[in-house]
Amino acid sequence: MKILAIGDVCGPAGCNILNNRLSALKRALSPDLVIVNGENATGRGITPALAEDMFFAGADVITLGNHAFANRQIIPYLDDGRPIIRPFNLAPAHPGQGCAVVDCLGLRVCVASLLGRLYMDFNHDSPFSAADRLFETVDADLFVVDFHADATSEKKAMGYHLDGRASVCFGTHTHVQTSDARVLPRGMGYLTDLGMTGAQESVIGVKWEQSLAYFRGGPAPRFENAQEQCRIQGALFTLGPDGRCQNIQLVDAE
Repeated sequence: MKILAIGDVCGPAGCNILNNRLSALKRALSPDLVIVNGENATGRGITPALAEDMFFAGADVITLGNHAFANRQIIPYLDDGRPIIRPFNLAPAHPGQGCAVVDCLGLRVCVASLLGRLYMDFNHDSPFSAADRLFETVDADLFVVDFHADATSEKKAMGYHLDGRASVCFGTHTHVQTSDARVLPRGMGYLTDLGMTGAQESVIGVKWEQSLAYFRGGPAPRFENAQEQCRIQGALFTLGPDGRCQNIQLVDAE
């Protein structure tokens, strides 16, 4: 089984390249399952229309993160049964579901989202306790986890926490593709961050001039999405018949 995971889609530029190029990327890589992190589709959050565009382009599951509810119009959509998921470790009162179980090659694959706590301004449960609860309560043959977190240390720790129980764990949120793809000792494919789908001539998706001015001590601007040098970033995870990861290929495509 091949699982293609696409890093955070950022703003109109990210949406455009995903909608225009994902089908060609699928033809080149032949994935059986496509997972897209869409929580920054508007720059901050996602709308039902943009989610539908992603599904039409070829996404099988959309994962979200700390901006899951930034656009309030998405809230009813999250309860409509579509495979778009907010973090699993939010309180049950939050709309939507924290995981989706989809059929892939005759297997029940659970795709889950977990939200990190270190440096994240959000009130939510421990992602490590939530991961334990996920395996205890969800009936599936394979588990794939999008860990939406800021700190690389927390992401690495989560990798070891999931190893031997999940088949794949990839990080999102920091928008910079890491080079540490590896199969952990118990067979789980791991990558600290998939990277970003959108304008690479930017600072994690926003115009670099604005970000630079802010870091040089200027007043916080209303950040605008960048548009230049767009790419799709992510990773292709290849699993064996036993559900253990055999290979990880980084994706960085125009």
